Amino acid sequence: MSKQDKQTKHQPEPVYANANADAQNARENEIVKASVYGIVGNMLLVVFKMIIGFVSNSIAIILDGVNNATDAISSIVTIVGTKLAGRKPDSKHPFGYGRLEYLTSVVIAVIILAAGVVSLRESIVKIIDPGTPTYSDITIAVIVVAIIAKIFIGIMFKRFGTRTDCEALIASGVDSNYDAVLSAGTLVVAFAQNIWNLNIDGIVGVVISLVVIKAGVEVLRDAVNPIIGLPENKKYFEEIEACAEKFPEVKGVYDIVLTDFGPREIIGSAFVEIPDNLNACQIHVLTRKIADEIKAQTGIDMAIGIYAEHLTGKFADMHQRLVELVSAEPAIMQTHGFFVDEDTKTCYFDLMIDFKSDGEALKKQIIKQLDKDYPGYTYDVQLDFDYAL
Repeated sequence: MSKQDKQTKHQPEPVYANANADAQNARENEIVKASVYGIVGNMLLVVFKMIIGFVSNSIAIILDGVNNATDAISSIVTIVGTKLAGRKPDSKHPFGYGRLEYLTSVVIAVIILAAGVVSLRESIVKIIDPGTPTYSDITIAVIVVAIIAKIFIGIMFKRFGTRTDCEALIASGVDSNYDAVLSAGTLVVAFAQNIWNLNIDGIVGVVISLVVIKAGVEVLRDAVNPIIGLPENKKYFEEIEACAEKFPEVKGVYDIVLTDFGPREIIGSAFVEIPDNLNACQIHVLTRKIADEIKAQTGIDMAIGIYAEHLTGKFADMHQRLVELVSAEPAIMQTHGFFVDEDTKTCYFDLMIDFKSDGEALKKQIIKQLDKDYPGYTYDVQLDFDYAL
């Protein structure tokens, strides 16, 4: 991988792709179960809050109830999205429907944003025409119960979401935590009204609305990121390298690229460096065995390419010079795939560079120095990047 360590944020342990049909069905059942719990819990809260909100004439409590209704809708969307994402690949979608699960999170984010915008509008109207909210002891008790309920719902969603690697459930858990805080805001409204006869109902409604909008933006960001493409967990790369390096012919593993087609739906490719005296039949058997081993251990379907090891003998000094040049340039993380075709006098190698660096300029710099030291050769250089996080 890289010649320098990188600081990365915490990531959950990877759950390997396509482990088996039973595991996928179990995961789907867990997601549906958590969503049903969320629907029942949130709908009970909707009924309680709507009754209390209209009785007390409190826009903050009513909007809190509306927010719970959107949470229930989000759980329904999660169930539908999970069922659709679990469909088997077909001729129109040969890589399956796994990414629909990411779109589920996008829909949930849009629902949260819409609820926040509507709530903001109603809160502003309440500030202009405040009315007189009233809060009885029963009303306050219901709000407290609602706060406790949302905390438990949030914990439940997060646990199920982490266990099943489901972004939609994790997003719902985060949203439930926000809801608990927002419900606490209605307590502030109640105490301000009852103790100081101060009507801050509309103002708190605005605050609630802005926090809901903020939550929607964050959920949308987290939902869109995997669709655009994120670095894969470095644990995957380490497992793939370990599988390939079990074979004595493999001298190195490079250029690992993984493509995510949904949670636990990953395919990829990698290059292995092998001795240059192996024939086509031996290479065929070896690459098949490597791919089978990776599939068995990680569940990932891998295409295996090869680099012919050419690090000793006639061109050992040229390779050593290349290593020295790369080591002197911090922006170049590693070089691999070194091979010299004596018939065409072409030198092949790859440079792994930092995403922030000017790869073409670095490539020209290395080629210029090698051409000076070893004139008469053509240099075919590919630029690689580290796709792990």
